[in-house]
Amino acid sequence: MTIQPVNRPNGETQPAAVLEVSGLTVSYRDRNGTRTAVRGIDFRVDPGEVVALVGESGSGKSSTAQAIIGLLPENGRLEKGSIRLNRQEIAGWPQKRLDGIRGSIVSLIPQDPGNALNPVKTIGKQVAEIFAIHDQSSGPVAYAQAIELLGRVGLYQPTVRAQQYPHELSGGMKQRVLIAIAIALRPSLIIADEPTSALDVTVQKHILDLIDALRREYGTALLLVTHDLGVAADRADKLVVLQHGRIQEQGRTGEILRAPQSAYTRQLLANAPSLNAGRRRVPAAARAPATEPDDIIVVENLIQDFGLGGGHFRAVDDISFRVRRGTTHALVGESGSGKTTTIRTVAAFQKPTAGNVFVDGLDLACLGGETLRLFRKKIQLVYQNPFGSLDPRQTIARVVEEPLLNFDPISRAERVERVASTLERVGLTLDMLQRRPHALSGGQRQRVAIARALVLGPQILVLDEAVSALDVTVQAQILALLDKLQRELGLTYLFVSHDLAVVRQIADTVSVLKEGKVVDSGPVEAVFGDPQHPYTRELIAAIPGKKYPPIPRRSSLTGAGTNP
Repeated sequence: MTIQPVNRPNGETQPAAVLEVSGLTVSYRDRNGTRTAVRGIDFRVDPGEVVALVGESGSGKSSTAQAIIGLLPENGRLEKGSIRLNRQEIAGWPQKRLDGIRGSIVSLIPQDPGNALNPVKTIGKQVAEIFAIHDQSSGPVAYAQAIELLGRVGLYQPTVRAQQYPHELSGGMKQRVLIAIAIALRPSLIIADEPTSALDVTVQKHILDLIDALRREYGTALLLVTHDLGVAADRADKLVVLQHGRIQEQGRTGEILRAPQSAYTRQLLANAPSLNAGRRRVPAAARAPATEPDDIIVVENLIQDFGLGGGHFRAVDDISFRVRRGTTHALVGESGSGKTTTIRTVAAFQKPTAGNVFVDGLDLACLGGETLRLFRKKIQLVYQNPFGSLDPRQTIARVVEEPLLNFDPISRAERVERVASTLERVGLTLDMLQRRPHALSGGQRQRVAIARALVLGPQILVLDEAVSALDVTVQAQILALLDKLQRELGLTYLFVSHDLAVVRQIADTVSVLKEGKVVDSGPVEAVFGDPQHPYTRELIAAIPGKKYPPIPRRSSLTGAGTNP
């Protein structure tokens, strides 16, 4: 299959589209019947072009990508429509025929490299397979080509990496392996389905830079599926905005960012932290004067070691920071920087190897027994994945009530009242009390997780990547809720995140961690405006969405959309 020119009426020629999608409709069957996920959409991708499909979960992005490459799940069905790849109609092709073009004409870079690679086969053999499957080469020749490819995608010591198994590689390294497989046969089109959503910001930038460089070198077109509008703004020539399976608008990226025509697109752009660099909530210090302007969290020279193979590994190395009551302090850094270890120590889940931690005047080294149990009422955690942290067997009422059963000996009537009022405080309706987590959206589940943390009346919430798994609009709604709760209840937040765009929007102060050490700290405006450490500058430079100037939006976080 080769790219053919198209004759235009004025005599000019233009390369035919690599991909033309027309009237695409995709449905899914389940026990409740048939649900239409993609509703008659049309778009095209030209040679060498980057087109981004953007929208929230359920918008039809991934269903569209899967339909194009013929990888819909078993209950998925391409109902109608045309899919032309290099001018050849492939809609309705059987799997065996599609196998002949997957990898050679169209390739997929999936979202989760951990699940996409075979855990019991070496990296080299997995990359070499693509050559053997398409009868390009085999044996030692294919293996040598695999090693060359691993080096081409920037893996250090590719010969060594080829002999390793997936569990021995980092997330970024595994994603590079998948890119190597995708580009091996120089396809006309690569479909990248959320290729960096699970990666740290600097790793994300390196991976996207790599895809860009390879695309330009090979002239490959890219269909980028993403919910990150900052990434789409920086990388895509065109945007296709999807909502509920329909295209809301499409066009050149700059034109849509400057003058979005759809109300839905305007809402997406307004809620994207990376596209709203100037948008900040009112800092806590500038609000109504606090009655107790003290430091509620004090961490002094914290060291945390772990045993490792007969020796020890220092996860946290002499960290110090202070958090004033009623403010938000962010811990930022890449995976392995020490963020999670630090918050586990602050929450008294582990004792420090050295150093001191004080929470509301209490020395955590002195806590034990009943005092430790009661301390847990003072500080509560909200985790990244609410679906994993909520018991699927319990009703929402039981989920929120459970901490009261563990801590407060109050009557059942009082518990029911406390649960109901807390649920309403986080913006949920009482008709949800008898539902179970699976019946709620991701944003609703995270509101339940926040309600469960609030029901004991804590002074501190530790938010561990609490919005990173949410779509941009739902994320904005949860951030607005957290801001509202802090204002109303005087809460202190310890906010852990690798997303610096969100940190810039929500936090008052920040500590930047690298390899267990604090390399930069201070007020958010100072750290982002004048970073002192090269690592901080690298993190800030890697925030997507800088290609176009910030979009003027609302100045407050409150009122961002409706409840998910």
